[in-house]
Amino acid sequence: MTSPHEPGGFGQDPYHRDPYAGPNQYGQPQYGQNPYGRPPVGPNPYGRLEPENNLVWGILATIFCCLPLGVVSIVKAASVSRLWAVGDFAGAQQAADDAKKFAIWSAVAAVAVWVVLVIVYVLFFVVLVASTSHT
Repeated sequence: MTSPHEPGGFGQDPYHRDPYAGPNQYGQPQYGQNPYGRPPVGPNPYGRLEPENNLVWGILATIFCCLPLGVVSIVKAASVSRLWAVGDFAGAQQAADDAKKFAIWSAVAAVAVWVVLVIVYVLFFVVLVASTSHT
């Protein structure tokens, strides 16, 4: 038995197996191998950075603009990191783009609703003033 002060002490593989070797004699993956055949999670092999998930814009759109579209934006933004971690780089970029798109649609819908409300109130005020001045 080794002590933690010796090379190969506690926390080390006592059998000095190569973590990148093939399966052992029983067909089981070696220590450190991924048994599912997927590449290990870590830095992506293409040197690309994770796309901006636009979560802040989704939250702001939900609070200040249109609730349904803002919620969709938050859901899309939350999936960006998960997709990136499993190696679905195109899916992560698509989710980030969708999150931004739904946040923008939410802001446009809120502006359209406010414009319609202002027009309705102005028309109501004009009709009210016109009806009271003629009687």
